[in-house]
Amino acid sequence: MIDIRHLTKRFESRGAKPVVDDISMTVEEGELCVLLGPSGCGKTTTLKMINRLVQPTSGQILIGGADTASFNVVELRRRIGYAIQQVGLFPNMTVAQNIGVVPQMLGWDKARIHERTRTLLRMVSLDPDTFMPCYPRDLSGGQQQRVGVARALAADPPVMLMDEPFGAIDPINRASIQDEFRHIQKSLKKTVMFVSHDIDEAMKMGDKVAIFRDGKIEQMASPDELLARPASAFVAEFVGADRALKRLRLMRAADAALESSRVARLGYSTADARALLRDHIATSLIVLDAQGKPVGHVGAVEVAAAGATLEAAQVRALPGVVHASDDLRSVISMLLAQGATWLPAIDADGRFIGYVTHERIALMARAACVSGEASPHAIDAMPDAAEPALATGAVR
Repeated sequence: MIDIRHLTKRFESRGAKPVVDDISMTVEEGELCVLLGPSGCGKTTTLKMINRLVQPTSGQILIGGADTASFNVVELRRRIGYAIQQVGLFPNMTVAQNIGVVPQMLGWDKARIHERTRTLLRMVSLDPDTFMPCYPRDLSGGQQQRVGVARALAADPPVMLMDEPFGAIDPINRASIQDEFRHIQKSLKKTVMFVSHDIDEAMKMGDKVAIFRDGKIEQMASPDELLARPASAFVAEFVGADRALKRLRLMRAADAALESSRVARLGYSTADARALLRDHIATSLIVLDAQGKPVGHVGAVEVAAAGATLEAAQVRALPGVVHASDDLRSVISMLLAQGATWLPAIDADGRFIGYVTHERIALMARAACVSGEASPHAIDAMPDAAEPALATGAVR
C-alpha cells in the first residue's frame, strides 16, 4: 500500500547533510508501521513527505501503486487520514464540525456525517451528546487529541499518517484508546504509518517497526524480531537492556499456561485430593466448579478438615487469576504483587486452561535473549524446568 523508494530530503537551511537519506521501505495493505528513533532522525519528515506537506528532494512515494507526485495535492490529502500531536483543530468550529470537515468536502450527506461523528467519538471514549457541540477551547489537551484522531478517521481513509497521536493523553485513557484503535485498524485493514518516541507503544502497536538513525533506517522488522535480534549495537541500546522484559509484552498467558493434573473439583473425594497433594508434593490444589471455572484452592489443612468430599466451605479464595489474553509482562507483575509462584489462567469464558508459573515466564524471558533462536515458542524446545515448580509452588 505504501512503497517508498530511495527517498531523500535536504533542507537548504540545514546545510548539505540530508535529513532523510536515501531510504526505501514497504508497508503492506492493512499493516501498521511505526517509525521510531531519537529526535531529529528524520521520521516525522518522512511522514510529511507521504502526503506532501514536505516535498521530497528525490525519490518516489507510491500509494496503492500510484506515484503521489502525480496526484493533485489537495485530493491526495483528502484520501489520507492525518493525526498529529499538535492536533490542529479549527478553533471556530465545533467538535462535530471539525470531524465532519473532510466528509463534507467529499459530498457525504448530513445524516451519514452525523452518524459517523457519533461512532468515532464513542470510539475515542468521548460522549457524543456532550462533546459534539463543544468548541476546542472547551476541551482539555487530551480530549482535543482524541478528537484529532477521530477527525483523521472520519472519511474512512485507506491510509492513515499519525505523528505521536496519543502523546498528550493520560496513561489510563491512552492504553484503552491504543487498544481500541488497534482493534479498529485490524478489523478495517487500514494501512497506518505511525511516528512514536515511545518504545513500549511501538512494540505494542506495530506490525513493523523502522528504527531511524541520522536520516537512515537502521533496522526494520517485526517487534519480536527487533527485540530478539537487534541488527546493531545502536538498535540494541535504543530498545533497551530490558528487551527480554519488553518482549514478554508480545507473549500471552495462553503461551505460558501449563496443563496439569493438579486440580480438584467441588465434590472431589478428599482421599483423592490427599493422594494428589502427596504424589505431587503440592501445597495447594486449584478447585474447579462443574463448568471448569476456578473457584479457589485448598491445601493439606483444608483437605484434612474436610469430610468425605471437598465442599465450597473448605475452599480458600484465590488471590487472582490471569486471562489467556493477558501479556506476560502484566502477569509477572501480578505474580510479584501477590507473592505467588503461580496463578491459574482462564479462557474468555472463565474456564481453567492451566497454570502460569513464575519459572515458566522466566524461562521464556531467557529464551528471548538466545541469539538466533528467540521465539515465543523457543521455550518449548528447551528442557521443561517449569513442571517441578508446579509441584512445590504455592499461592501465598
